[in-house]
Amino acid sequence: MMVKPTTAELLTKADSKFRLVIATAKRARQIAQGDEKLTTVDESASVTIAANEIAEDKVKIEIEE
Repeated sequence: MMVKPTTAELLTKADSKFRLVIATAKRARQIAQGDEKLTTVDESASVTIAANEIAEDKVKIEIEE
């Protein structure tokens, strides 16, 4: 079974695994608390929805300096 989006694909959207995990978790929490999902992926898991939103560039990962 192939999981989409892949970690390698998602890492192109962030400068580190740490930022990717934090951003995905933060967005997944927002979705779980009732925020509207920004993707058309038919999925119930908020983490998967968040990962798809990041992969589709519907959620940007900000880099703080």
